[in-house]
Amino acid sequence: MRHATCKDDRDYVGFATLPNQVHRKSVKKGFEFTLMVAGESGLGKSTLINSLFLTNLYKDRKLLNSEERISQTIEITKHTVEIEEKGVKLRLTVVDTPGFGDALDNADCWKPIADYVDQQFEQYFRDESGLNRKNILDNRVHCCLYFISPFGHGLRPLDLEFLKALHERVNVVPILAKADTLTPLEVERKKRKIRDELEHYHINIYQFPDCDSDEDEEFKQQDMELKRCIPFAVTGSNTVVEIDGKRVRGRLYPWGVVEVENPSHSDFVKLRTMLVKTHMQDLKDVTRETHYENYRAQCIQSMTRMVVKERNRNKLTRDSGTDFPIQTTDEMETEKLIREKDEELRRMQEMLHRIQRQMESQ
Repeated sequence: MRHATCKDDRDYVGFATLPNQVHRKSVKKGFEFTLMVAGESGLGKSTLINSLFLTNLYKDRKLLNSEERISQTIEITKHTVEIEEKGVKLRLTVVDTPGFGDALDNADCWKPIADYVDQQFEQYFRDESGLNRKNILDNRVHCCLYFISPFGHGLRPLDLEFLKALHERVNVVPILAKADTLTPLEVERKKRKIRDELEHYHINIYQFPDCDSDEDEEFKQQDMELKRCIPFAVTGSNTVVEIDGKRVRGRLYPWGVVEVENPSHSDFVKLRTMLVKTHMQDLKDVTRETHYENYRAQCIQSMTRMVVKERNRNKLTRDSGTDFPIQTTDEMETEKLIREKDEELRRMQEMLHRIQRQMESQ
């Protein structure tokens, strides 16, 4: 094959503009991202979300007293806002989980959250299998920020139950909340303890992708720093304070000011960098290629088992000499579709096994 080189305009085909075409189309269409926040009340979830996206999603929220929180059940709430920055539009949906961990009996309090994630997968699967697939609204949860209390020793039993139930359904990013209540040494000890427990209990949090070899050194260094930060120790604030004539967002204490965007005070900037600037698309890709595909494979397996069961039932009826229903054209088409889906599932599983073997060999 002859490789053409662009010596002059006669050798220029024009496909080098394809990235610009994709960029223009993406900007025109806009982007969607669904973020879930979970954790017990009082850990600064609402404040952090408002700080991350410079908006106020919780202005009409009613704060419950202690008696109301004790009897409150898990209530999934959605807040959607359209954000535009330099001509790029983002449809941000924040899924909040008020009531999580607040009741006296917290057994299975994670279940409504897991059910919600599965319901979004189910809705997307139905839309994808329907007739009108052009304008599918993607409400799948792309990332879950799980807030861990700074008080105590590592992960609590409730934290472990939640993470075990959700880690294979959604990209979980652990957050060490209210980091300004800890000294720098305590933060490092707490982070190490949480990482060790996550590994001990085989909990798979969101894994940062490895950098390509052609990435510049600055990006590689930034990626290494983000990986070392897990769990992100953050401080949020909606208050603007003045320091030496400079207005910054922070928390004012008698002994000084904790600046939200000061890297030496908090991992807030690193979290925002990961979530918005560098890994938002990867979070969506992992959701689509791993978590949703696992759910989709389970659905296809379930459908296949149902068809096989029905087929065996018809065979028993036919062998017994009794009347059995004649298969209609629609039923034949359904069986054909199931066989195709089953074959697709088999190929996908082989690919997953191959990837796993490659990862283990590395």
